Amino acid sequence: MISPLAFVHPNAKIGKNVEIGPFAYVEEDVVIGDNCVIMPHASILKGTTLGEGNKVYQNAVIGAIPQDFHYEEGQPTHVIIGNKNHIRENVVIAGGTNPDTATVIGDENFIMDRVHICHDVKIDKKCVIGIGACIAGESEIHECAILSNGVVIQAHSRVGRYSLVQSGCRVAKDVPPYVILGGNPAAYHGVNTVVLRHCGVTDRILRHIANTFRIIYTGNFSLEDAVIKIPEQIPMSEEIHHILNFISQAQNGIVRHIEAD
Repeated sequence: MISPLAFVHPNAKIGKNVEIGPFAYVEEDVVIGDNCVIMPHASILKGTTLGEGNKVYQNAVIGAIPQDFHYEEGQPTHVIIGNKNHIRENVVIAGGTNPDTATVIGDENFIMDRVHICHDVKIDKKCVIGIGACIAGESEIHECAILSNGVVIQAHSRVGRYSLVQSGCRVAKDVPPYVILGGNPAAYHGVNTVVLRHCGVTDRILRHIANTFRIIYTGNFSLEDAVIKIPEQIPMSEEIHHILNFISQAQNGIVRHIEAD
């Protein structure tokens, strides 16, 4: 199932039932798990580990040298990718800047064409990364987050779980979990209720989440005061605890704008 027109380094480790198309390029120190499909002209560069059932489309480059001035030429880089990901055409995924770091992508993500994922990015599971999105170095995209087309995530930013960042947003601070973000400058547009209901979150918990963000965005409190007010006014649940924990770990703050009426 490996085309004779592909280049696969003899030291690459290839699992069972792997399909590698014509003119694909697989370097040494690469691991490709069972049932992966590497389509024509895709490049899997050294230091890359792919789990099982991944599909890498034409002209994607995985394990590219980091575009980071701190990277020392010739140092090994690493990309670790989980299972059942779709990595579409012309995606570029850079490796970690240092030999002891890595760009890490979890399971069942859908990464659309022309996405650029920079060095040391962490993407959790079941995320959607839209066409032409760019995720700068050392950013984090948490579980089930959606980045729409053309989104730009600046370095060291976090995008919380089950959040939606709408097309064309430029994000320079952390995006809290469960929210919809839109516009430029990026602004809070409400709670991502459609996705949360689909995932089984009850209407009661949705109201608590909405009230939590009402305190954060329209309560005329500083972020520090809002964090104190929330446990006083909102019944605690796993979701509310998660919001508070996320905010407490926001080293660069969170997006604080709210959509104008």
